[in-house]
Amino acid sequence: MGETLAEKVWKSHTVRSAPGEPDLLYVDLHLLHEVNTPIAFDGLRESGRTVRRPDLTLGTEDHLVPTADLFKRIEEPAMRRQAELLARNCAEFGIEVYRRGDPQRGIAHVIGPELGLVQPGMTVVCCDSHTTTMGAFGALALGIGTSQVEHVLATQTLPLTRPRTMRVTVTGRLADGVSAKDLILALIAQIGTAGAQGHIVEYQGPAVEALSMEARMTVCNMTVEAGSRAGMIAPDETTYAYLRGRPHSPAGPDWETELAHWRTLRSDDDAVFDTEVVLDGDKLAPQVTWGTNPAQTAPLDATVPDPASFADPQHRAAAERALAYMDLTPGTFLRDIAIDAVFIGSCTNGRIEDLRAAADVLRGRRVAPGVEVYLVPGSDTVRAQAVDEGLEEAFRAAGVQLRTSGCSLCAAVNEDRLRPGQRAASTNNRNFEGRQGKGARTHVVSPAVAAASAVAGRLAAPKDLDQKGRTQ
Repeated sequence: MGETLAEKVWKSHTVRSAPGEPDLLYVDLHLLHEVNTPIAFDGLRESGRTVRRPDLTLGTEDHLVPTADLFKRIEEPAMRRQAELLARNCAEFGIEVYRRGDPQRGIAHVIGPELGLVQPGMTVVCCDSHTTTMGAFGALALGIGTSQVEHVLATQTLPLTRPRTMRVTVTGRLADGVSAKDLILALIAQIGTAGAQGHIVEYQGPAVEALSMEARMTVCNMTVEAGSRAGMIAPDETTYAYLRGRPHSPAGPDWETELAHWRTLRSDDDAVFDTEVVLDGDKLAPQVTWGTNPAQTAPLDATVPDPASFADPQHRAAAERALAYMDLTPGTFLRDIAIDAVFIGSCTNGRIEDLRAAADVLRGRRVAPGVEVYLVPGSDTVRAQAVDEGLEEAFRAAGVQLRTSGCSLCAAVNEDRLRPGQRAASTNNRNFEGRQGKGARTHVVSPAVAAASAVAGRLAAPKDLDQKGRTQ
């Protein structure tokens, strides 16, 4: 019997396996950020341990940094101390760290790929659930907890129980105006927030193969929202073209050697997956969440569902609570829902292609009065590229500030937070109660829909706007 891509990567990194025990996996890359990691370093000190491979570890400031002003002081003392501890701990243990002002700084899941640090067949971990992003390269990328961070720092290994495997095949092709964000939202709506629990998901099919690397990262990023700790896409020519010439990518003869290995990283034709899911890419349309978890999603053309339409009592109760929190009435057309805030950014949609998509919609138009827009690139490299390409000019003309990079309103653990009752069209990955600020209401959408909503002042797709920015 053949092996899946996940099985091949897992097997090649297993340094110890024993019946009834978790496997011990070697870790190729460990990314750190400010939140949660101080406790792990305290554990190292208490036990008298050092960092096993500081050269395979990288820190970055992303969660807590202000984004309106690059060097603005972090106001909250606890957050300021966490940022200071990241720099201090990394310096003490010989780990490179990107701080504010470093041109390579950004969200961990954004800078790992753009620097060429993440490559096919690697194992990658970070104390953040959306580490799944980097599975787009055919890597096994996992979010880990604080105690696991300490274990990896000390040993460069991680004990894990092997998950089952799931294949998601996306048939057909995505229509114009339908993005990778719409694909993954539609999948989560189909299988639920626990549909991939206990599995490593591999995405296949013509619609997936046609995606750019940045779009593939969006898909893998939100795999965790379906309950899985890892999503993967086999590397191909699109992957190799993205990696070629990046700062940490192999070069010269090493490139050819690695390329030969990367070409073997595919699920065998006779590999058997524990679970199979098929999604019809031809039928997908722009999606929007209406509730308080990513599975509560519908096409933008639809209406707010009636909780009574859910046969399952738990789903019905969840829908009732969600509509109460979101202050929505069943039967309301989603396009009629007014918004007063927009967030474009995050590790899901803060890359240059996402900013280009937003700029294409905003160019020649103005943001509707009363709509507050947070436009936050995923890294300072992305921001610099947006300036070089003239995107910042389009944003400025539309009434939008291009901020500096950071997690910002995705998690709202810094000073970027919505006010109670504010309703946002957001490109982040989660619409939980209070995710973007206490009492804030989040509709997760693609960058193009977020930008169109900013112009319309309500949930809208780009096709809803005429040339003057009015809604048709």
